[in-house]
Amino acid sequence: MKRLLLALFLATPAMAQDNVVLVQSTTSTQNSGLYDAILPIAEEALGLDIRVVAVGTGQALQNAERCDGDMLIVHARDAEIAFVAAGFGTERQDLMYNDFVIVGPATDPAGIADAPDAATALGAIAAAAAPFASRGDDSGTHRKELSLWDGVADVAAASGTWYRETGSGMGATLNVAAGMGAYTLTDRATWLAFENRGDLAILFQGDPELFNQYGVIPVDPEHCPNVNINGAQAFTDWLVSEAGQQAIADYTLGGEQLFFPNAN
Repeated sequence: MKRLLLALFLATPAMAQDNVVLVQSTTSTQNSGLYDAILPIAEEALGLDIRVVAVGTGQALQNAERCDGDMLIVHARDAEIAFVAAGFGTERQDLMYNDFVIVGPATDPAGIADAPDAATALGAIAAAAAPFASRGDDSGTHRKELSLWDGVADVAAASGTWYRETGSGMGATLNVAAGMGAYTLTDRATWLAFENRGDLAILFQGDPELFNQYGVIPVDPEHCPNVNINGAQAFTDWLVSEAGQQAIADYTLGGEQLFFPNAN
């Protein structure tokens, strides 16, 4: 009897850990409240304890590469494909999408509201030397922002002048933009959940270049032998299933849908 109790005692921590899935995730899915809405549904359906580490996409990919996590939910498609190609992830799947918007002072000092495209809007900000707050943190949003500046303005040379890098997440960067009356690029979901808007307003949106795709990737157990691949795969399969996609679609804020499921 004592041996049986000892065996059960020793087995319990390992068995408990089998139910834990650690997700390395972009901040927008956390800040928007999406996980608060869908994780209880997934956990009940799968019998898992799903925990989220919300950081910039670049940091999330690095963490997962170091085997600190079982799966990824991020939004930098090229980097995600490279992550899988390098043997760090098993497979990348489209999960959902929304879009980016450019917000700034409602007075719109650079006059971007009527710009025909994002490049023209950013060009007007640079020409006016109007303050622009960049995340500067290698997140998916930061990578998208830099791709939009490419060929428009040399923001590296402007760093510390009108172009300010916060090195912070989206919520903190929006706070900086509100405080200094600056423009910034944000995903729409975080913007809708953001309460400290001050004088900020959406000034430019709708360019196809502002499309924002999210992907999901389990970490490869051949690279990380201790990864909970069964739990990660179960949660991944649920996310791309009809039930998971419906849970994502059902999440709204103020009557507005924040993410649009598009798993194959």
